[in-house]
Amino acid sequence: MIRKIAAEALGTALLLAIVVGSGIMGERLAGGNEAIALLGNTLATAAGLIVLILIFAPVSGAHFNPAVTGIFLLRKEIAPRPAALYMLAQIIGGALGVFLAHAMFDADILQTSAKARAGAGQAIGEATATFMLLLTILACRRARPDALPFAVGLVIAAGYWFTSSTSFANPAVTIARTMTDSFAGIRPADAPMFITAQAAGAALALGVFRLLFAPTGADGAGRPPQAASG
Repeated sequence: MIRKIAAEALGTALLLAIVVGSGIMGERLAGGNEAIALLGNTLATAAGLIVLILIFAPVSGAHFNPAVTGIFLLRKEIAPRPAALYMLAQIIGGALGVFLAHAMFDADILQTSAKARAGAGQAIGEATATFMLLLTILACRRARPDALPFAVGLVIAAGYWFTSSTSFANPAVTIARTMTDSFAGIRPADAPMFITAQAAGAALALGVFRLLFAPTGADGAGRPPQAASG
């Protein structure tokens, strides 16, 4: 369990270092062009997330996200105490990752974001992004587990561009990003709305997964339905 908790903390820390660090780098190099900055942020985050999942999945499952851990708790795939420790490790790791990014770019370690991300549209965007992420994880784990790291990276990359919120889809990431007054930041006042939307999106994803992928065979083994020709 100590190894699992350490893996969740380290993986989430590295994820936030990638998210925030690439945001700072993109903003500095883009010369005021926010589209270019966002593109750089997107590519780095998606690529880094794939690698982190490949590294840490054999140790802890590579959740890096309280919404993911919470859904696995509801599915009884993780017990309450380990789930709580995972979530705590993710939140602490996220904060440490932000501090690391600031240190790398010679910025103040302790910051508070002033970047507004408010309004119903942003909430809908976060619910949609989290729904897409959790449905991707649940469905790929069942049908194509080997493709899961790449599917997660791709759905996050897509979410950066098709959602109004740029796809945080992660309460630990949301909390950590209140601590950076950089391209990736979010005002602390806007974080509760994001986290509420993320919880709603995750719950909806679980409901849709159960509706579409519930086992139908007599043995209830949960195997994917076979093709008609099989």
